[in-house]
Amino acid sequence: MHAPKLEGRNAIVTGGSRGIGRGIALLLAEHGANIAFNHYRDGEKAAQTLGEIEALGRKAYQAECDVSSVPGVRQFYADAKAALGAIDVLVNNAGHNVTSKFEDITEEDFDRMHGVHVKGTFFMTQAAYPDMLTRGEGRIINITSQLAYKGAGLLTHYASAKGANMTFTRSLALECGGTGVLVNAVAPGVTNTDLLTPLAQELLDNLRATIPLGRFAEVDEIAPAALLLAAPEGSFFHGTCISPNGGEVML
Repeated sequence: MHAPKLEGRNAIVTGGSRGIGRGIALLLAEHGANIAFNHYRDGEKAAQTLGEIEALGRKAYQAECDVSSVPGVRQFYADAKAALGAIDVLVNNAGHNVTSKFEDITEEDFDRMHGVHVKGTFFMTQAAYPDMLTRGEGRIINITSQLAYKGAGLLTHYASAKGANMTFTRSLALECGGTGVLVNAVAPGVTNTDLLTPLAQELLDNLRATIPLGRFAEVDEIAPAALLLAAPEGSFFHGTCISPNGGEVML
């Protein structure tokens, strides 16, 4: 019987208490990884996810952390590293979503959206990256969105943030080529998670109508893309994006 793909590896998954983040955290744990994850005002589900990871026989650590706070991000990384050891895999998944007409988006709305998605991804990566460089290995996986490719009305601030993360992925991959650190992205199509709750029904219907498979994804159809990028089989992926989107965007 083969050893688990990620046995002895330590991973951080931001926004790991629910949705795609939870699915990724549990799948990586199933394949041998110890998991640290943060949540934001989601203590009950965080405790549940922590217990599920530990039930798989893995070490686990969770804490509340607003990824838009740089001091908070740095403290979370330090605490996760102290709890698990050197971090081998970073999955920047934490997300925030709300629909709004472009003309109604306030500076506060914009700052929150970009703070969670762009600032959080950038500075969590900056926290983990030097240690990976020193060891000459590491996997950074940024969860973006198919909307980074096609955009969406009523989601201009969300889609622009996801587009920024896509460009960040490519730019860092160019900078760190040959160092042993691999940087990639996953751009899921619309997925059945809590992030859909605040979206207008009209928007959901319009989004579904654009998908050739005629439905939204389930979390367990998205998480394997992150596993591939974290596992030994993902060793020749760099600066690329895997986009499980039901044919909504054909690259």
